[in-house]
Amino acid sequence: MRGQPARWLVTGSAGFIGSHLVQALLGLDQTVVGLDNFATGHQRNVDEVRSLVSAEQWARHRFIEADIRDLDACRAACQEVDFVLHQAALGSVPRSLADPVATNRSNVDGFLNMLLAARDAGVKRFIYAASSSTYGDHQELPKVEERIGRPLSPYAVSKLVNELYADVFARCYGFPSIGLRYFNIFGARQDPQGAYAAVIPRWTRAMLLDEAVTINGDGETSRDFCFIDNAVQANLLAATSDDPAAVNQVYNVAVDGRTSLNRLFEILRDALAEFRPEVSRVQPVYGDFRAGDVRHSQADIGKARRLLGYQPSHRLEAGVRAAMPWYVSRFATADEACG
Repeated sequence: MRGQPARWLVTGSAGFIGSHLVQALLGLDQTVVGLDNFATGHQRNVDEVRSLVSAEQWARHRFIEADIRDLDACRAACQEVDFVLHQAALGSVPRSLADPVATNRSNVDGFLNMLLAARDAGVKRFIYAASSSTYGDHQELPKVEERIGRPLSPYAVSKLVNELYADVFARCYGFPSIGLRYFNIFGARQDPQGAYAAVIPRWTRAMLLDEAVTINGDGETSRDFCFIDNAVQANLLAATSDDPAAVNQVYNVAVDGRTSLNRLFEILRDALAEFRPEVSRVQPVYGDFRAGDVRHSQADIGKARRLLGYQPSHRLEAGVRAAMPWYVSRFATADEACG
């Protein structure tokens, strides 16, 4: 990629995954336009990326504060762009259950705006964040891309609609896209706060601050946890693959593993105890099962391996070890954790 510089648009660039994509692209000497409305992203993520790349690389970055629900803003952001990495969305199953209208406006209307804008701007390829929630009530494990069930939440509906729109744009307009069904991505810069925070940063922060760690249900609910570096790899491979068969597809992005919440708690506690030995005594508390959640999730990543050359660099334990120093530095005190 360094030998083939291009212009990239990353939507949701102040968010968790988006900021890592910006960092990786700038590190590869690409030109990057970032777009975010700060609804769930943070300026501190943009600032951290700036601190981690060279001044010359940062000079290739331009940030636009705008909303994907604004079609004109989407059109402006897509001008002269080669590739779009569309990460902007309102995430979270519980959030969508509480406010399905807001989820639809961002995840469906906003997605369609970006798709239209990218098509009209002549973008070479549109890579978008799909979701494992699309599998819904389909029970079979591991999850294979071609077999899904009925959605269990408005969020899942919105992500399924994204895939349908992308497929229609490919067939009706010849517009190339690739969807990446993320499975529980985690890593540095993932927000630990609020009702919709992801489990790994939320539990790590709670242990650091001597707060209760609550496991929903009996703790045997399982997930395929995927480190952020794997997600970045999948995005770059999807954008740059020269295999025609790889385009206009949807891929699982995971590690083909399954970890219970009980085991996840042990992994986090053990990794954190290397920094804070007193954490080794922490025990979780158990609450109600969470509405809209699937019981078990595990991805088959054979399709991504075969067509994209995807090879996860980190499994769960390695990803936790890689991320833990950041969590410790970020959540060491209540003031820092709220900053």
